Amino acid sequence: MRVGIVGATGYGGAELLRLLNHHPHISDIVLYTSSKEGMNIHETYPHLAKIYEKPLKALTTDSLNEEVDTVFLATPPGVSSKWSIAILESNCQVIDLSGDLRLNSPKTYTKWYKREAASEELLQEAVYGLTEWNREQIQKARLIANPGCYPTATLLGLAPVVKEGLIDVRSIIIDAKSGTSGAGRSASMMTHYSEMSENFKIYQINQHKHVPEIEQQLRIWNEDAAAVTFQPHLVPMVRGIMSTMYMNAKKEMSEKELRELYKEVYRDELFVRIRPEGQFPATKEVYGSNYCDIGLTYDERTGRITIVSVIDNIVKGASGQAIQNFNVMNGFEEGTSLNNVPMYP
Repeated sequence: MRVGIVGATGYGGAELLRLLNHHPHISDIVLYTSSKEGMNIHETYPHLAKIYEKPLKALTTDSLNEEVDTVFLATPPGVSSKWSIAILESNCQVIDLSGDLRLNSPKTYTKWYKREAASEELLQEAVYGLTEWNREQIQKARLIANPGCYPTATLLGLAPVVKEGLIDVRSIIIDAKSGTSGAGRSASMMTHYSEMSENFKIYQINQHKHVPEIEQQLRIWNEDAAAVTFQPHLVPMVRGIMSTMYMNAKKEMSEKELRELYKEVYRDELFVRIRPEGQFPATKEVYGSNYCDIGLTYDERTGRITIVSVIDNIVKGASGQAIQNFNVMNGFEEGTSLNNVPMYP
């Protein structure tokens, strides 16, 4: 197959190129740009010299279906909502890594993203690409809304207890931390070195745009699910997300019972790893990989469950999951080009 990457000069696009470069079912990768036509990608990313030598191309839908079969949109919000229809009309699959197509309600999107929503037609067709929980729909889809990084870590951690009705779904508190690459490549006061080094920041208090995405999926799994308390933080590292979740159990249980549930639910999942009793994951243990590692415990004294979920925000939280979905859509082995060992230390 031939694939195109729109937004290749961003972190997500560059990571797609890194991972797809060794995909055995891909014969060609075309990099598209809106402003840097003719430039070579290694002028922006020197580490890609001799790996990818073709110049960036302008995206035009006239000849798109002659060039590629699938388009990855690694673009800022507002781009894919405009391009996706034209790309689909060119008979190409679309995997959107932005947030444009994740929310079913245009009104909710406008409220949280502060911009006009995509068309109803697109929103109705887009399949939410949380691979482990939506595989059957993804197999039939031609348009994927790839989940956000925080929702990926959070939802994979919460899914078993929410679906099984083991917790008070109105009691969920999500305390999440991310490396600075989650903010993208553009420099900002929030993320530049002098502001971030040896510092720890809370941001977008009660306003983060991933909140409605998390709540939407929880309601699909459990109709009693309500608003959650979700709070993100920036930590002085490049990659990684740790989502620590607290909730009240509906009944007394043993930690062993809880862990056995998770082991059974994710038993056949290639990229979800459940930690044994007394062990909790760290972000470095999934660095550069498509794994989601989950640790959990039940506090008999308080009746609360604590779940810790970690991912690499650029891989499982973005480009890796997009490729996982690409593999499922096209009938390839799900781990193709993603079976790399995490980098450590």
